Amino acid sequence: MITLYDNPFSPFARKVRLGLRVKDVPFASVDALALDELARLRAVSPRAEVPVLDDDGVVVVGSADILAYLDDRFPTPPLLPATPALRARARAWQRLADTLLDAILHDMSLWFWPTHHRDDAPPTALIEAAQHDLQALLRQLDATLARDAGAFVCGAEVSIADLALFPHVSSLKPAGVSLDPYPTVQRWDRAMRALPAVREDLSHVKRSLVEKFRQGPSPYEGEKVVWRGDRIEWLLARGFAGWFWEEIAAGRAAFPEPG
Repeated sequence: MITLYDNPFSPFARKVRLGLRVKDVPFASVDALALDELARLRAVSPRAEVPVLDDDGVVVVGSADILAYLDDRFPTPPLLPATPALRARARAWQRLADTLLDAILHDMSLWFWPTHHRDDAPPTALIEAAQHDLQALLRQLDATLARDAGAFVCGAEVSIADLALFPHVSSLKPAGVSLDPYPTVQRWDRAMRALPAVREDLSHVKRSLVEKFRQGPSPYEGEKVVWRGDRIEWLLARGFAGWFWEEIAAGRAAFPEPG
């Protein structure tokens, strides 16, 4: 039996859930970022990050490695395209989603998380910088989709690129970024939302919002924010080093354990 150390809202965990559901692989889910599950998570991942997959003792850490493992373990349907050129494209979009897209959305959304109720405002121009960079990424994605006219990023079939991108793109509206200027991204978004695996995951996220936050206290850490490389890099590149050092000095920043 496969156990997924999971979280309903993590884009990386969502990516893996989508992969498991596309492949119709049964799994048991543990909300491993809940405070009462953190010790269990650290036993399989010293960095205490999700997702982690345990397949009867074979432990795989990190969403990209998990999807690669699932493609080896359950090859049908494949999550990588058939040709070398399309595989390179799929990996490139997955890497962009996992690094830059995640970093921008993470850094701009801290003030809107249901887990954290901050009494400060975002530093001046942070939201505008994030929206500017998100628009640039959407233009790039729109051009890629328009060039090939396939339903998905790498053609007619879903790939790791789509699974990596969708959890982030589905979070753009609360970030104040519309898909309206990007017709081919809108078409892709509709194609993704028509997939049974995506519909099931969206329903899971909505149910979890009610279960986790509207029926009692939050089960998650509510003060400190865990920072890692790509998210810090975007802040520094956009000129918010001073604000970040203030977060560290105030004790609101935490960092994963090496491992």
